[in-house]
Amino acid sequence: MSKIPKKLGKKEKDFSGKIVKILTQNANRAFNYKQIAAILEVDDTKGRNEIIKDLKVLASKKEIIQTEPGKYLVKAISQDYYEGTIDMTSRKTAYFICPDFGEDVFIPTNNLNKALDKDKVKVYVYNRRKGKRPEGEVIEVVERYKTDFVGVIDIQKNFAFVSTANPKMYTDIFIPKDKLGEAQQGDVVLVHIEDWPKKADSPFGSVIKVLGKPGEHNTEIHAILAEYGLPADFPLEVEVFAQNLDTSITEAEIAKRRDMRDTLTFTIDPKDAKDFDDALSFKKLENGNYEIGIHIADVSHYVQEGTILDDEAYQRATSVYLVDRVVPMLPEVLSNFACSLRPNEEKYTFSAVFEINEKAQVVNEWFGRTVTHSDQRFAYEEAQVIIETKSNVIPAEISITGESYIVADEIVEATLKMDELAKILRRKRMADGAISFDKVEVKFNLNNEGEPEGVYFKISKDANHLIEEFMLLANRKVAEFIGKQKKTFVYRIHDEPNEDKLIAMQTVISKFGYKIDFRNKGDVSKSLNQLMADVNGKKEQNLIDTLAIRTMSKAKYSTDNIGHYGLAFDYYSHFTSPIRRYPDVMVHRLLQYYLEGGKSVNEEDFEEKSLHCSSMEALATNAERDSIKYMQVKYMQDHKDEEFLGVISGVTEWGIYVEIISNKCEGMCRIREIKDDYYTFDEKQYALVGAVTKNLLQLGDEVIVKVKNADLVKKQLDFTLIRKNEK
Repeated sequence: MSKIPKKLGKKEKDFSGKIVKILTQNANRAFNYKQIAAILEVDDTKGRNEIIKDLKVLASKKEIIQTEPGKYLVKAISQDYYEGTIDMTSRKTAYFICPDFGEDVFIPTNNLNKALDKDKVKVYVYNRRKGKRPEGEVIEVVERYKTDFVGVIDIQKNFAFVSTANPKMYTDIFIPKDKLGEAQQGDVVLVHIEDWPKKADSPFGSVIKVLGKPGEHNTEIHAILAEYGLPADFPLEVEVFAQNLDTSITEAEIAKRRDMRDTLTFTIDPKDAKDFDDALSFKKLENGNYEIGIHIADVSHYVQEGTILDDEAYQRATSVYLVDRVVPMLPEVLSNFACSLRPNEEKYTFSAVFEINEKAQVVNEWFGRTVTHSDQRFAYEEAQVIIETKSNVIPAEISITGESYIVADEIVEATLKMDELAKILRRKRMADGAISFDKVEVKFNLNNEGEPEGVYFKISKDANHLIEEFMLLANRKVAEFIGKQKKTFVYRIHDEPNEDKLIAMQTVISKFGYKIDFRNKGDVSKSLNQLMADVNGKKEQNLIDTLAIRTMSKAKYSTDNIGHYGLAFDYYSHFTSPIRRYPDVMVHRLLQYYLEGGKSVNEEDFEEKSLHCSSMEALATNAERDSIKYMQVKYMQDHKDEEFLGVISGVTEWGIYVEIISNKCEGMCRIREIKDDYYTFDEKQYALVGAVTKNLLQLGDEVIVKVKNADLVKKQLDFTLIRKNEK
């Protein structure tokens, strides 16, 4: 058979996507074929004829409109044209996330057209073929998600490039010579993207801040904050404003409040805490019931609407708890002093006071502004000793002062009774379908230079649960009080878990012999609680805890109350931490306004503020997670010659993820570096399978590993697999 001549065999070029893109970007203007050809730089007759043909085909499909002979306009609404967000992969491709699609639309690299991760974009979606994932092309970047990036600068003679450690950032950033600022070769810098010229491969930017040298502790912590757009310091004018506030306790202000200074009151917090948001008061009533007050720092007394202090607090929306420092929402004069409920100091508070019977039922409730006096400050460990020993002696090794001391009998009695009531509240919550996630928290012992010397795990005990239950009670009752009046309020909401994620989780946990009951909502929550109890203390605990949390929807702030699935509450809000969360400040203001008889406020305004607070909370969580990863990598740098026992926590086509049991550090063993056999990925078994030996490296298997590489900048650990841990 003779060869087909090249000219005849060549596929004709399809300009359809590009035509739609041009018309969409100029939605109110009609174009003829000559104008489109000029934009596309097509100057040959064949190419122009193809454009004419494609215009007619698009018009016949009603994807574009012929406004007059030879002139075309994009349809105002096209079924193939959508708005949504970009979700980049680490392979320079992306998915288009849009509520109009049941599945995500694939965007190949050459169709990204300068869109970056999480950008809001307009996309042209190609006709779907049966059984194939839809594909699309970015027509326009509507709004950049972010324009500031952290990276390492590589300076050439007349220009520089900044490359980031973020695997989803597929391009480096070009920096002209006159926009280098003070940057030196190899510095970690914060850069601002100013433009992305049409024919440029990389966006153009300028250095706005030099953060330091890669690998230095302060550089990396500041880089984490800068990456998420979180501020490290307060503007000078905000600090000055806060310093000039009148923080004195005056008789005139006391007269406007309920005076509870004579009621026994104390705080229980982490031993290193400085911002004491909350205190509990306790009084036994003559009728045998108990008056328990949940007293919260009255931040809204000092942070007044319309001030620069309030604007700054709103923009931050939350304190950020990094592994070695706190970046507070409020300046220190407020967060650690004026608002902090420190022992033996009178404070303005906002309180929820309940009369509670022996069955932990609320008989009466009162909400309002108070003045209180904390008689004692406890660390959780000290309160735990009282609960466990029922004694009034705090031993020196537990005491936050380092010396043994005696606790007043009335405080011991109050602690034990509140622990008893908290346990009843917790049991009732669990019976109602609440889900208990007591996930192990990784903490570090740091030296004076902020270097990690050891790892320990923070586990919630009875003292933690005591505080948790009374905070939950206050949050729930405040939300219920306003919610039943049908007035606009800021709720903390949590939707039901994603069923697809639950089914995927079932596939994984079945490998360990566990299962979830899917019959109804109540059965799901009961079986999740049973699962949490069954894995407690097992090697697979952290893996399954993490998987279970990922199946859950994310809790968020909203004026639209759908209840809180995880807590099994119909009404829930955040009232108890206004020093570190702006939604609590909004809740305090709304509660006081409604207590004074105010009418329902504008819902749209508060929904917008709720969205902002949820968004900032997500950024803070990511920064906190990155700081833990950074510290884990830093810690493992000093343990390169040691062998560690780990659990396979993930299996992919490129290798296995291993979590070390003793410190929860996770790293990767790459498949090409496992030398005892040639391994391939078996998706059904969640395993790597040896071609010759048929060895399985399966999710949940115990293995022995060594640290191969610890990359502080990328916050990544690479392990060498030594062997499986044969029992």
